[in-house]
Amino acid sequence: MLDVKFIRNNSQKLKESLKNRNYNFDLDEFLDLDARWRKVKGEVEDLNASQNRIDKDIKKIIKEKKDPSSKIGESKEIKSRIAALSEQFSSLDEKFKFYLARIPNIPHESLPVGGAENNKVIKEPKSFRDFNFKPRDHIFLAETLDVIDFKRATKLTGSNFVLFKGWGAKLQRALINFMLDLHTSSGKYKEIVPSKLVNRDSMFSTGQLPNLEEDMYRTSEDDLFLIPTAEVPITNIHRGEIIKEDKLPLYYTAYTPCFRREAGSYGKDTRGLLRVHEFDKIELVKFVKPEDSYRELEELLSDACSVLDLLKLPYRVVLLATGDISFAAAKCYDIELYAPGVDKWLEVSSCSNFEDFQARRGNIRYKEKSTGKNLPLHTLNGSG
Repeated sequence: MLDVKFIRNNSQKLKESLKNRNYNFDLDEFLDLDARWRKVKGEVEDLNASQNRIDKDIKKIIKEKKDPSSKIGESKEIKSRIAALSEQFSSLDEKFKFYLARIPNIPHESLPVGGAENNKVIKEPKSFRDFNFKPRDHIFLAETLDVIDFKRATKLTGSNFVLFKGWGAKLQRALINFMLDLHTSSGKYKEIVPSKLVNRDSMFSTGQLPNLEEDMYRTSEDDLFLIPTAEVPITNIHRGEIIKEDKLPLYYTAYTPCFRREAGSYGKDTRGLLRVHEFDKIELVKFVKPEDSYRELEELLSDACSVLDLLKLPYRVVLLATGDISFAAAKCYDIELYAPGVDKWLEVSSCSNFEDFQARRGNIRYKEKSTGKNLPLHTLNGSG
């Protein structure tokens, strides 16, 4: 969430940001709503102050054994005005919060402007494996080797779910352990095993709600969500907390299954493993001081790349353009792996800096040692 004071004082910058994101939002309408919200809020506060003064006057008059009737009448009139204005403010406040929650983060100035076609490749592999035959795709290999059963997975649950078998299951488990051990072996990242269900506040904090609710699996009775990524529970570990400056940075990693309905993606890469509704992922999450966050982003990217370096898989790093980054991100790198079986670059990791956007939504702050002030920190995450 953006700071409201920043929005008021930098409307032109924000309009440019919305344009670069190709994001439809009427900022002028929001600023008009904000002006009315502040006006009514100020009037209610002034009336409450007047009410407090009159209450003191009434007590004083009664103590002096004088007639307080005129002051009591004045008090009733103010209470009536407060009630009417409070109702008006409540309606404005609901609208204000509704629209504020839908303003995306401002893209970092280093990003290319435009949509996905403007994404910039900043690192490419020096070489590719040379095959003396036409590589088969993963669907043929999985079925021939009997390591993934797509048909029975569909029978169990529905389309775009997966059933790993035998060596396929063993490989999946081995990769999970390999990545967790890699990221925790240095002592840098602390491993977490979070819940796979989170509440609405947690989904709001990281920016999945309200815009992406249709992409999420939700239990209607309890209003809980199956996590789309471990980013959600891990970032919310410190929601509503103030962290001492000398405790920063904090680094966490977690393995979780992830669940996404992919509501707007039907018909796109729906065969095999390319776009499934449940998948396994290792997540890396950082809580850092603002002045360190872009250095931390480069280190996060390096940590994610180290997996593919060790596995000796050809990959490239892509800096996403303003119109291709997520709602909450200020800057994002995608790591794409070349899959010869389908002759495509496939995204295997995204590493993002959210600056203070998630921290403001989740009220996650740190206490600055030199001033004693409680300030929003910066959050980052990436697929590990």
